[in-house]
Amino acid sequence: MILRNGEQLLVTIFLPVLVLVGLSRSGVVELSTGGAARIDVVAPGVIALAVMSTAFTSQAIATSFDRRNGVLRLLATTPLGRGGLLAGKFLGVAAVEAVQVVVIGGTGLALGWRPVAAGIPLALVALVLGTAAFISLALLVAGTLRAEAVLAGANLLLVVLAVGSGVVVPVSQLPAPLEHVARLLPSGALGEALRGALIHGALPAWSVGVLLAWTAVLAWSAARLFRWH
Repeated sequence: MILRNGEQLLVTIFLPVLVLVGLSRSGVVELSTGGAARIDVVAPGVIALAVMSTAFTSQAIATSFDRRNGVLRLLATTPLGRGGLLAGKFLGVAAVEAVQVVVIGGTGLALGWRPVAAGIPLALVALVLGTAAFISLALLVAGTLRAEAVLAGANLLLVVLAVGSGVVVPVSQLPAPLEHVARLLPSGALGEALRGALIHGALPAWSVGVLLAWTAVLAWSAARLFRWH
């Protein structure tokens, strides 16, 4: 469906690639790399941004309109069941993210990105944790708000998180008050986790803890408050 939808293809594939090329090849945005190559810092952040877009924004909007149109209520009565439907959404997101990682990673490698090989399995762990947190947030928003409100709010929240929460750039480069807030957000934690894994070959314990905490809270809230119609 995404391949047939030009707008979705633009958001999920082309925009992240453009951000990657722009930030890695342009000095417009000052970026302290701590001795690493600029592309090594930018690429993990762009992957984190792509995960947020797919797991949160796209899922929140699609699920909210499915709920408004009665699709969720009807699917929940089929043999698939509610659990199967939610599992299918997670697997669908994972499939899209796999394509994103291949395309963004391939572009990064072509631009000179050299991630630490030992950190790749750890990065996959971070991606799973981040995906779980943002899908939980998407279901919470989609299951409690009107579809029109989700359409506006999800896109606005993505922009806010992308600009001010340490996703694309390290949280240490944000202004002091914003840095402390970004470390507590799932977006900042995902960005830091991927940079830690792919640059240093280690997952920051704080970032993992933040992602686990957000996933637990958001999943519990979505399970309690989600409305199927």
